[in-house]
Amino acid sequence: MPRLALCGALALAATTALVRPAFAQAAAPAPAPLSVETLAAPAAAKEATAAKTDDGALTWKGITLYGTFDIGVAHLEHGAKLTQFYGPGLPFLIQKNAGAAITSISPNGLAQSKLGVSGVETLTSDVNFVFKLETGFQPTSLHLADGPRSIIADNGVPLQNQTTNGDSSRAGQLFQGAAYLGVASKTFGTLTYGLQTSLIQDNFGKYDPQAGSQAFSVIGYSGFAAGGGATETSRFDNSVKYVITKGPARFGYLHNFAGGNDFPGEADQLNVGGDYKGLSVDLTWSHVQDAVSVSSLTAAQNAQHPGTLAGTVSDDTAWAAEARYQWGKAKIYGGVEAIEFANPKHPLPASFRGIGGYIVDFVNNAAYTIHRKETVSWTGVRYAVTNKFDVTGAYYRYDQNSFKGNGCADESASSCSGQLWAYSLVGDYHLTKRFDVYAGANHAAVADGLASGFLNKHSTDPVAGVRFTF
Repeated sequence: MPRLALCGALALAATTALVRPAFAQAAAPAPAPLSVETLAAPAAAKEATAAKTDDGALTWKGITLYGTFDIGVAHLEHGAKLTQFYGPGLPFLIQKNAGAAITSISPNGLAQSKLGVSGVETLTSDVNFVFKLETGFQPTSLHLADGPRSIIADNGVPLQNQTTNGDSSRAGQLFQGAAYLGVASKTFGTLTYGLQTSLIQDNFGKYDPQAGSQAFSVIGYSGFAAGGGATETSRFDNSVKYVITKGPARFGYLHNFAGGNDFPGEADQLNVGGDYKGLSVDLTWSHVQDAVSVSSLTAAQNAQHPGTLAGTVSDDTAWAAEARYQWGKAKIYGGVEAIEFANPKHPLPASFRGIGGYIVDFVNNAAYTIHRKETVSWTGVRYAVTNKFDVTGAYYRYDQNSFKGNGCADESASSCSGQLWAYSLVGDYHLTKRFDVYAGANHAAVADGLASGFLNKHSTDPVAGVRFTF
């Protein structure tokens, strides 16, 4: 079925956009009288005019087809088998089931492979109708990206035999990257409704030195930070979003209405930011009710309810502060996010239908009687060696408090205090505007509570690949 869904998405996008390049054209002016100057106009001027209108986009009458294809090869010091479903494909960020060394095809190292259609239709001189439909897929299997399905595949399977898995806001939906419509105005801002990324996720596109890379960025590999505590809430399926920029300042607000298809709770997010010369800064607040994090079933649970999931429910509050500074050929990045987890005010029942339509049979509404607190921080530098070659170095860290009740700071439980840290270095060379090759390495390690139950505590993972974007 996921293969059919991907084919359907491709067919819909191709039919909508007519899959042929065209350029935006103004209405033709009345012909001017011929003159010597007109006849002698240099060809270079004509080429310059064409260059202004030709950005290489696959656009027809305001509708644009776009996409990314990213694939490579990786060697993981401690890894797990390639998944057909989960976006990153491999456990680049050290995971509980990462065991023996593995060399494998590596999907989506720099970016999630995807296909999308966006559109702009002029309504007035200042107001446009806009829409966007986007789906993510695995280039190694052509399945739609589907985190929960990767988790179900490992229900009841011992850690050392599991494939790579992880929760995600991409859960096999036909359009799981975006599916929204709205209006955009230079004067009044942009108002959209539908399936949309969180405001924190939007900012990570600007402030993550590794630009959301799934192979080299902790906050790109997992949507935990982008979702303000739960990867499933890095996107909201029943949300209204308003953003506006005035001069150097910007403001954003998002509200998700309860009762959506993929997320049962409500959410509110606010963002304020601005730019001054080479400096860009944003501050974001997020509160999510009934956030869900799913996991595989134990062997005993799987014997009772095969094909379902276990889930932890929480009310999550997050604050994030991020900055970027352009200094010559270097961009310097930094950010910190503080997340607090509490038991939900509105507990969810067993066997509720979660993201992607998957059933969550085993539900924990009481994991955070003592509030869990997690701090995510990062910094990094991207340096333009040439106009085609960038080198980026980054450092990421998680710090968790002890919320077990005994103040533990060891591996005895995942509720003990713990740490995760990762370093990465990547070189990215743009052969053309749309085709680049990359190579780099990521080292990640966990300790104490964040290492509880892990087969291994660290891994160094070199990755090389190619990416085509249109």
